[in-house]
Amino acid sequence: MTHEQARARIQERLGVAAEGEGSLLTVTVPPERWREAASLAKDTLGCLYFNFLSAVDWKDQGLEVVTRLENLEVGLALMLKTKLGAGQSTCASLVPLYPGADWMERECFDMFGIRFEGHPDLRRILLPQDWEGHPLLKSYAVDTPHPPYR
Repeated sequence: MTHEQARARIQERLGVAAEGEGSLLTVTVPPERWREAASLAKDTLGCLYFNFLSAVDWKDQGLEVVTRLENLEVGLALMLKTKLGAGQSTCASLVPLYPGADWMERECFDMFGIRFEGHPDLRRILLPQDWEGHPLLKSYAVDTPHPPYR
């Protein structure tokens, strides 16, 4: 699959344009099409390698979930993004498609409070279970006391 073929399939199936030049294509989809876009990447574009998944808090604009999926055979990398919007913190889990997303989704839940629907074991992974809040949110007070840590 060439990069131009990948662009065409993304446009055809998802109705969005893939941005970028060279081997990295960036695609932004609405949250309700997140798993569909990842499925297209895996089944149609051959992106079998799950590189990473993370999130960004854009403060007033809400949360954004980002993942990189790759087809190592043809050198195609797909940066898939979805913006959850202000006040929204739910996204479909990619674990059914990419088992490697398991711990990275748990980390995003722990640090940002994003709930991944369909995740098999969504619970904290870095902080104690009784920790209050999500430290990587911009709204999280840095001076929040957490005995015995502070």
